[in-house]
Amino acid sequence: MHEVVNDAVIVLPPVHQIGLVVRDLQKAADFYYSTFGIGPFSIVPEVSFNDVILRGQPTDSKIKVGFADSGPIQIELIQPIEGENIYTEFLQAGHEGLHHLGFEVDNFEGMLAKFKRQGIEPVFWKSYRSMAFAYMDTGRIGGVIVELLWHKRS
Repeated sequence: MHEVVNDAVIVLPPVHQIGLVVRDLQKAADFYYSTFGIGPFSIVPEVSFNDVILRGQPTDSKIKVGFADSGPIQIELIQPIEGENIYTEFLQAGHEGLHHLGFEVDNFEGMLAKFKRQGIEPVFWKSYRSMAFAYMDTGRIGGVIVELLWHKRS
């Protein structure tokens, strides 16, 4: 029997990234490497977000990030440095650890439209010429944030 998927159903590609928000990136990177063999992490000491939209309002903030691969999955560690963003909200709510699942999409605007038709709006997003990202809060249903990632292909 062939299952028909209607246009309202959001079909995502395979998971590309697992994002973890941490209070101390170096400590977390060292732990994942020494305990699980994930790494070494490539660390970017400062990433600035200017005019990123957080819950409908522009904001500026800075984070530190670390990346390592675990098979086909990228592990991203995120440590907020300053300003308001979705990561500081997560820590302020008393959480640390699994924050989001990231999916690389070919049609960023089309995928945003599908989420909107399901009543799921981006809570933290920015679109640039060569890349875009949007965090979609599916917590009320799915329990985790979904990050849509788009990179311009040359």
